Amino acid sequence: MTTAAVRPPIFDHPPVDPRVEALVTEVIGRVADKWTMIVLEVLVEHGELRFTRLAALADGISQKMLTQTLRQMERDGLVIRTVHPVIPPRVEYRLTDLGFSLAEAFCGVWLWAEKNLERIEASRAGFDAAKAG
Repeated sequence: MTTAAVRPPIFDHPPVDPRVEALVTEVIGRVADKWTMIVLEVLVEHGELRFTRLAALADGISQKMLTQTLRQMERDGLVIRTVHPVIPPRVEYRLTDLGFSLAEAFCGVWLWAEKNLERIEASRAGFDAAKAG
């Protein structure tokens, strides 16, 4: 038996609820969006932030894209938007427990990448060398 034929136990489960499958696909798509991941990371590292400070820390994001990203994250329950009744209005964003739990889940990807960086680089170098030769 080859190692490719061995299925880890995480794949041995009953059929998935189609709603769960749709949500996973949606969340992966959203989190694969670089701005969502960057906003998530900035809020984990810095806590509650004003819009302008968040924009400065999420280097390269436009005001429009930050607004869209935050709206979608708020809709999904990942961030809480607080408007303070002052002039000019002060708006702050912070992660919810759900947002923190998503950040924790994707922290595993970072750990996996750190652990396997050299193996992947070696594999890529071998593949590229074989293609070039």
